[in-house]
Amino acid sequence: MIIFLFIAVRISAQSTITLPQAINSAYSNRKNIQAGKKDVQIQQLITKALYKQYGPQASLEYNYNYNPILQSSIIPVGKFNPALPSNATEDIQFGTTWSQSAGITVTQPLYNAGIKKRIKESALQEKISSAGQAQSEYELAYDVLEAYTNIYLQQQQVSSSIIDTTRTWLSYQLQQDKYTAGRLLKSDLNKAIINHNNTKQQLIDATIQMLENKIYLLYITGAPTDDSSDFSIDTSFFNSYSLLPVITNFSLDNIPVFQQINFQQQLSILRQETEKAKYLPIISLQGYLGANQYSNEFNPFKSNSWFGSSYIGLNVKLPLLMGEDKNKNIEQLQLESQKYLNQIQDKSAQYKQDASTALLEIERVKNNLATQGLNLNLYRESLKISQDRLKEGQITSFELNNQEQELQQLIATYENTKKQMWLYRLAYLKASGQLNKLWQ
Repeated sequence: MIIFLFIAVRISAQSTITLPQAINSAYSNRKNIQAGKKDVQIQQLITKALYKQYGPQASLEYNYNYNPILQSSIIPVGKFNPALPSNATEDIQFGTTWSQSAGITVTQPLYNAGIKKRIKESALQEKISSAGQAQSEYELAYDVLEAYTNIYLQQQQVSSSIIDTTRTWLSYQLQQDKYTAGRLLKSDLNKAIINHNNTKQQLIDATIQMLENKIYLLYITGAPTDDSSDFSIDTSFFNSYSLLPVITNFSLDNIPVFQQINFQQQLSILRQETEKAKYLPIISLQGYLGANQYSNEFNPFKSNSWFGSSYIGLNVKLPLLMGEDKNKNIEQLQLESQKYLNQIQDKSAQYKQDASTALLEIERVKNNLATQGLNLNLYRESLKISQDRLKEGQITSFELNNQEQELQQLIATYENTKKQMWLYRLAYLKASGQLNKLWQ
């Protein structure tokens, strides 16, 4: 059953997925990555739309009014009629009961510092969105790499389990022959069976875990999971690439989250300038072309009641009070800028601490791994000798079974240590901003 299971996995692995292929597939298929790209595109469109504010603005206006009370004013009619006393006045009513106007107003901005600042803000928002998208991709790439590595480690564990199962089977057969010949207690044979069953179960567990890791890799890359074993990974990547490059400094600028916070801090500074620009003069060229109608009856089309109207001129607007506290707004943005600086310093310290810790752990685990590997080889060699000595009756089955059990424990510890080594290596590369070196 075990051999069949292993062969089935090997035969069904018809295609090879490289690490760059897995990462690019994840970028293309994960919905949160696609949503992030949409956010970047939306912000780009917002920036492009803001440039339209430099162009002419036109509006078509129409009003039709009923005036129940007309404005009256005192007019010095004596000034215009010599027949009347010079100080003669008269109460005269202005306007008509009905009036309407229609026309088009065109405004061309000449100087507006606020438009330029808003465009710069939007461009920075683009960079913030892009950096956020890059950070999501950075985290996803790490998840893909971790899953890819777990498959590789499980494949190695499957291969190791096959060797262990073969060895325990041989030990069991040796003791089965002695038991059949009446030269071995049933309790010793049972211990041999238990040891062999344990290695069989380890092989089954390792194989199933490998399939589960493949399912997870397909999931995070967005590929169908109907046949989780229908691919293999490129193991040459792990054999040819050193996961622990020698560096003398950290490349935190390569980590998108730092770029994002930097852009946010720059945006806070720019918004302070935008706040000040609100109180700068706004200069525009404005023109109007239209007509007005005055009538004492409801007749929008009455002849000889329309009068043309037009103007063109320079419009200067200087805001004085806007219902806002400029100083408080600027102070708020200054505090926001300081907040982002603090975040950069805090995250920088955290990433450097993580990278330094990972380096120390790598050295510790590397030495531990070398010792455990050497001990395993020696223990396997000794166990092979013990199997030969059992054939010759020089040791008891009890001793052989104990050695098999101890070896299983050593193997489990070694596999766990090997996994720790790879995880610390990945953690170091991620914290030092070098993760993309693995696939670029």
